[in-house]
Parts: sequence; C-alpha cells; structure tokens
Amino acid sequence: LACHAVDQKLVGPAYKDVAAKYKGDASAPDKLAAKVKAGGAGKWGQIPMPPNPQVSDADLKEIIAWVLSL
Repeated sequence: LACHAVDQKLVGPAYKDVAAKYKGDASAPDKLAAKVKAGGAGKWGQIPMPPNPQVSDADLKEIIAWVLSL
C-alpha cells in the first residue's frame, strides 16, 4: 500500500486503473502474477516495481483477483 492505492496513483498506478487496463483479458491474472513476482518497469512509467518473490502463490492469486474485481 506504500506504492499503490485503490483509486489514485501513488508511486504506481491505482488498482482501479490496473483493473480497467486488463478488463476482459483472460490472461491478466497470469501476466500480473509474473509482474508482481519479477518486478519491472515501462508499462506504467519509468519507476520500477521491485520484485516480490516472498508473496505466496495463494496470496498472489487472491490479491490479483481482488484488484481485477475493482
């Protein structure tokens, strides 16, 4: 939550903007899981998102489902 908020851009994009970008994309959960685990930059600007390999696959699945439900 230090980098993302539900409805406003902080360091990274708002979760609602992420949900809107991937709406209707059946491959979105896998794409987002890979991005969260590995980190990266360029999709939402030049500020890199650090990798988060410590997040379990089960937690990641729940988090991404929630974000995409917004």
